[in-house]
Amino acid sequence: EVQLQASGGGFVQAGGSLRLSCAASGFSLDDYARGWFRQAPGDVREAILCISKDGGNTEIADSVKGRFTMSDDNAENMMYLQMNNLKIEDTAVYYCAAVLDRYCMVVSGTKWGQGTLVTVSS
Repeated sequence: EVQLQASGGGFVQAGGSLRLSCAASGFSLDDYARGWFRQAPGDVREAILCISKDGGNTEIADSVKGRFTMSDDNAENMMYLQMNNLKIEDTAVYYCAAVLDRYCMVVSGTKWGQGTLVTVSS
Protein backbone atom coordinates (compact mmCIF):
# COMPACT_ATOMS: atom_id res chain seq x y z
CA GLU A 1 0.00 0.00 0.00
CA VAL A 2 1.32 3.44 -0.96
CA GLN A 3 1.31 5.56 2.15
CA LEU A 4 2.87 8.59 3.83
CA GLN A 5 2.83 8.91 7.60
CA ALA A 6 3.67 12.28 9.12
CA SER A 7 4.55 12.80 12.77
CA GLY A 8 6.31 15.14 15.15
CA GLY A 9 3.84 17.96 15.56
CA GLY A 10 3.03 19.46 18.91
CA PHE A 11 3.06 22.58 21.04
CA VAL A 12 6.08 24.87 21.06
CA GLN A 13 6.80 28.39 22.21
CA ALA A 14 7.70 31.07 19.73
CA GLY A 15 11.39 30.92 18.99
CA GLY A 16 11.53 27.18 19.55
CA SER A 17 12.17 24.31 17.18
CA LEU A 18 10.43 21.16 16.02
CA ARG A 19 11.32 18.42 13.58
CA LEU A 20 8.59 16.74 11.59
CA SER A 21 9.06 13.29 10.13
CA CYS A 22 7.40 11.60 7.18
CA ALA A 23 7.70 7.88 6.60
CA ALA A 24 6.93 6.48 3.17
CA SER A 25 5.83 2.95 2.38
CA GLY A 26 4.95 1.24 -0.86
CA PHE A 27 7.20 3.47 -2.96
CA SER A 28 10.59 5.19 -2.79
CA LEU A 29 10.54 8.86 -1.87
CA ASP A 30 13.60 9.64 -3.95
CA ASP A 31 11.81 8.53 -7.11
CA TYR A 32 9.67 11.68 -6.96
CA ALA A 33 9.65 15.36 -6.22
CA ARG A 34 8.43 15.73 -2.66
CA GLY A 35 7.87 18.30 -0.01
CA TRP A 36 5.95 19.86 2.82
CA PHE A 37 2.75 21.87 2.83
CA ARG A 38 0.74 23.47 5.58
CA GLN A 39 -2.77 24.71 6.18
CA ALA A 40 -3.55 27.29 8.83
CA PRO A 41 -7.07 27.64 10.21
CA GLY A 42 -9.24 29.37 7.64
CA ASP A 43 -6.52 29.36 5.00
CA VAL A 44 -5.83 27.30 1.91
CA ARG A 45 -3.11 24.69 1.89
CA GLU A 46 0.21 26.21 0.88
CA ALA A 47 3.49 24.73 -0.23
CA ILE A 48 6.39 25.65 2.02
CA LEU A 49 9.37 23.54 0.95
CA CYS A 50 9.79 21.06 -1.86
CA ILE A 51 12.70 19.37 -3.58
CA SER A 52 13.13 17.81 -6.97
CA LYS A 53 13.40 14.09 -7.56
CA ASP A 54 17.21 14.18 -7.45
CA GLY A 55 17.32 16.68 -4.61
CA GLY A 56 19.17 19.17 -6.75
CA ASN A 57 16.50 21.87 -6.86
CA THR A 58 14.53 23.38 -4.02
CA GLU A 59 11.48 25.58 -3.86
CA ILE A 60 10.89 27.33 -0.56
CA ALA A 61 8.28 29.80 0.58
CA ASP A 62 9.54 33.24 1.59
CA SER A 63 7.71 32.92 4.89
CA VAL A 64 9.97 30.08 6.06
CA LYS A 65 13.20 30.91 4.25
CA GLY A 66 16.17 30.83 6.59
CA ARG A 67 14.19 29.01 9.30
CA PHE A 68 12.97 25.72 7.80
CA THR A 69 15.04 23.05 6.10
CA MET A 70 14.21 19.72 4.55
CA SER A 71 16.25 16.54 4.53
CA ASP A 72 15.95 12.91 3.52
CA ASP A 73 17.04 9.57 4.86
CA ASN A 74 16.95 7.44 1.74
CA ALA A 75 17.93 4.28 3.61
CA GLU A 76 14.90 4.66 5.88
CA ASN A 77 12.68 6.07 3.12
CA MET A 78 11.90 9.08 5.26
CA MET A 79 11.98 12.83 4.94
CA TYR A 80 12.14 15.49 7.60
CA LEU A 81 11.22 19.12 8.08
CA GLN A 82 13.39 20.96 10.58
CA MET A 83 11.64 24.09 11.80
CA ASN A 84 13.64 26.65 13.76
CA ASN A 85 12.76 30.03 15.21
CA LEU A 86 9.08 29.19 15.04
CA LYS A 87 6.58 32.02 14.93
CA ILE A 88 2.95 32.16 15.99
CA GLU A 89 1.97 32.41 12.33
CA ASP A 90 3.58 29.02 11.70
CA THR A 91 0.68 27.42 13.54
CA ALA A 92 -0.92 25.03 11.07
CA VAL A 93 -1.50 21.43 10.12
CA TYR A 94 1.59 20.26 8.25
CA TYR A 95 1.43 17.70 5.47
CA CYS A 96 4.14 15.79 3.69
CA ALA A 97 3.58 15.04 0.04
CA ALA A 98 5.24 13.09 -2.72
CA VAL A 99 4.71 12.74 -6.45
CA LEU A 100 4.74 16.43 -7.24
CA ASP A 101 5.56 18.32 -10.40
CA ARG A 102 8.23 21.06 -10.54
CA TYR A 103 8.61 20.98 -7.53
CA CYS A 104 5.61 21.92 -5.40
CA MET A 105 2.89 21.49 -7.98
CA VAL A 106 0.17 19.10 -6.87
CA VAL A 107 -0.94 16.64 -9.54
CA SER A 108 -3.63 14.00 -9.68
CA GLY A 109 -1.27 11.32 -8.41
CA THR A 110 0.12 13.30 -5.47
CA LYS A 111 0.34 11.30 -2.27
CA TRP A 112 -0.36 12.99 1.07
CA GLY A 113 0.47 12.24 4.66
CA GLN A 114 -2.35 12.59 7.14
CA GLY A 115 -1.17 15.89 8.58
CA THR A 116 0.34 16.76 11.92
CA LEU A 117 -0.63 19.82 13.95
CA VAL A 118 1.96 22.37 14.99
CA THR A 119 0.85 24.99 17.49
CA VAL A 120 3.17 27.89 18.28
CA SER A 121 2.35 29.95 21.34
CA SER A 122 3.68 33.26 22.58
